[in-house]
Amino acid sequence: MPWDLLLDTGAWVALIDRSEAAHKACVEFLEGWRGRILTTEAVLTETLHLVGPGWEAQRICLEFVLRGAVLLVPSSQESLKRAAALMEKYQDVPMDFADATLVVLGEEVGTNWVFTLDRRGFSTYQLRGRRPFRILP
Repeated sequence: MPWDLLLDTGAWVALIDRSEAAHKACVEFLEGWRGRILTTEAVLTETLHLVGPGWEAQRICLEFVLRGAVLLVPSSQESLKRAAALMEKYQDVPMDFADATLVVLGEEVGTNWVFTLDRRGFSTYQLRGRRPFRILP
Protein backbone atom coordinates (compact mmCIF):
# COMPACT_ATOMS: atom_id res chain seq x y z
CA MET A 1 0.00 0.00 0.00
CA PRO A 2 1.15 3.56 -0.56
CA TRP A 3 2.62 5.54 2.29
CA ASP A 4 0.44 8.66 2.08
CA LEU A 5 -3.34 8.89 1.84
CA LEU A 6 -5.28 12.13 1.53
CA LEU A 7 -8.41 12.26 3.73
CA ASP A 8 -11.38 14.15 2.28
CA THR A 9 -14.46 15.45 4.08
CA GLY A 10 -17.08 12.92 2.94
CA ALA A 11 -15.05 9.90 4.03
CA TRP A 12 -14.22 11.56 7.35
CA VAL A 13 -17.90 12.31 8.03
CA ALA A 14 -18.79 8.72 7.10
CA LEU A 15 -16.20 7.41 9.58
CA ILE A 16 -17.80 9.41 12.40
CA ASP A 17 -21.50 9.15 11.52
CA ARG A 18 -22.78 5.58 11.75
CA SER A 19 -25.96 6.56 9.87
CA GLU A 20 -23.97 7.40 6.72
CA ALA A 21 -24.45 4.82 3.94
CA ALA A 22 -20.68 4.52 3.44
CA HIS A 23 -19.83 4.21 7.16
CA LYS A 24 -19.07 0.48 7.16
CA ALA A 25 -17.02 0.58 3.93
CA CYS A 26 -15.00 3.54 5.19
CA VAL A 27 -14.30 1.97 8.58
CA GLU A 28 -13.27 -1.36 7.01
CA PHE A 29 -10.97 0.38 4.54
CA LEU A 30 -9.31 2.50 7.20
CA GLU A 31 -8.74 -0.50 9.48
CA GLY A 32 -6.52 -2.00 6.77
CA TRP A 33 -4.55 1.15 5.95
CA ARG A 34 -0.94 1.19 7.16
CA GLY A 35 0.43 4.44 5.68
CA ARG A 36 0.20 8.03 6.80
CA ILE A 37 -3.14 9.81 6.54
CA LEU A 38 -2.91 13.49 5.67
CA THR A 39 -5.47 16.26 5.47
CA THR A 40 -5.75 20.02 5.53
CA GLU A 41 -7.27 22.58 7.88
CA ALA A 42 -9.92 23.33 5.25
CA VAL A 43 -11.03 19.69 5.25
CA LEU A 44 -11.06 19.63 9.06
CA THR A 45 -13.21 22.78 9.15
CA GLU A 46 -15.63 21.42 6.55
CA THR A 47 -15.88 18.09 8.39
CA LEU A 48 -16.56 19.76 11.74
CA HIS A 49 -19.32 21.78 10.10
CA LEU A 50 -20.92 18.73 8.46
CA VAL A 51 -20.91 16.48 11.52
CA GLY A 52 -23.12 19.10 13.13
CA PRO A 53 -23.03 21.35 16.15
CA GLY A 54 -23.05 18.52 18.69
CA TRP A 55 -19.86 18.32 20.72
CA GLU A 56 -19.61 14.50 20.70
CA ALA A 57 -19.23 14.19 16.92
CA GLN A 58 -16.88 17.18 16.80
CA ARG A 59 -14.80 15.71 19.64
CA ILE A 60 -14.40 12.42 17.76
CA CYS A 61 -13.34 14.30 14.66
CA LEU A 62 -10.76 16.37 16.54
CA GLU A 63 -9.41 13.30 18.31
CA PHE A 64 -8.42 11.82 14.94
CA VAL A 65 -5.93 14.68 14.69
CA LEU A 66 -5.01 15.02 18.37
CA ARG A 67 -4.11 11.34 18.76
CA GLY A 68 -2.07 11.36 15.55
CA ALA A 69 -4.31 9.18 13.39
CA VAL A 70 -4.46 12.02 10.86
CA LEU A 71 -1.64 14.46 10.15
CA LEU A 72 -2.99 17.99 9.72
CA VAL A 73 -0.86 19.84 7.16
CA PRO A 74 -1.15 23.65 7.25
CA SER A 75 -1.34 25.66 4.04
CA SER A 76 1.49 27.94 3.02
CA GLN A 77 1.24 31.15 1.00
CA GLU A 78 2.39 29.21 -2.08
CA SER A 79 -0.06 26.38 -1.56
CA LEU A 80 -2.92 28.89 -1.21
CA LYS A 81 -1.91 30.50 -4.52
CA ARG A 82 -1.91 27.07 -6.14
CA ALA A 83 -5.32 26.25 -4.59
CA ALA A 84 -6.77 29.46 -6.03
CA ALA A 85 -5.40 28.60 -9.48
CA LEU A 86 -6.94 25.12 -9.26
CA MET A 87 -10.32 26.50 -8.17
CA GLU A 88 -10.28 28.78 -11.21
CA LYS A 89 -9.26 25.92 -13.52
CA TYR A 90 -11.94 23.55 -12.20
CA GLN A 91 -14.72 26.10 -11.65
CA ASP A 92 -16.99 24.15 -14.00
CA VAL A 93 -16.83 21.04 -11.74
CA PRO A 94 -16.88 23.09 -9.34
CA MET A 95 -13.89 22.63 -7.04
CA ASP A 96 -14.37 23.87 -3.50
CA PHE A 97 -11.57 25.20 -1.30
CA ALA A 98 -11.20 22.01 0.75
CA ASP A 99 -10.78 19.89 -2.40
CA ALA A 100 -8.28 22.39 -3.81
CA THR A 101 -6.15 22.19 -0.68
CA LEU A 102 -6.14 18.37 -0.89
CA VAL A 103 -5.05 18.43 -4.53
CA VAL A 104 -2.23 20.84 -3.64
CA LEU A 105 -1.22 18.64 -0.70
CA GLY A 106 -1.14 15.63 -3.02
CA GLU A 107 1.15 17.55 -5.37
CA GLU A 108 3.41 18.61 -2.50
CA VAL A 109 3.84 15.15 -0.96
CA GLY A 110 3.68 13.22 -4.24
CA THR A 111 0.62 11.06 -3.60
CA ASN A 112 -2.44 10.51 -5.73
CA TRP A 113 -4.25 8.24 -3.23
CA VAL A 114 -7.38 9.91 -1.85
CA PHE A 115 -9.90 8.59 0.68
CA THR A 116 -13.08 10.27 -0.53
CA LEU A 117 -16.71 9.77 -1.43
CA ASP A 118 -16.44 12.55 -4.04
CA ARG A 119 -15.86 10.38 -7.09
CA ARG A 120 -17.09 13.03 -9.52
CA GLY A 121 -14.61 15.66 -8.36
CA PHE A 122 -11.58 13.50 -7.76
CA SER A 123 -12.01 11.57 -11.00
CA THR A 124 -11.83 14.95 -12.77
CA TYR A 125 -8.98 16.59 -10.82
CA GLN A 126 -5.40 15.80 -11.74
CA LEU A 127 -2.07 16.40 -10.04
CA ARG A 128 -0.16 19.02 -11.97
CA GLY A 129 -2.69 18.52 -14.76
CA ARG A 130 -1.39 15.08 -15.71
CA ARG A 131 -1.69 12.46 -12.97
CA PRO A 132 -5.16 11.16 -12.02
CA PHE A 133 -6.21 10.37 -8.48
CA ARG A 134 -6.64 6.85 -7.13
CA ILE A 135 -9.95 6.98 -5.27
CA LEU A 136 -10.50 4.83 -2.19
CA PRO A 137 -12.50 3.02 -0.85
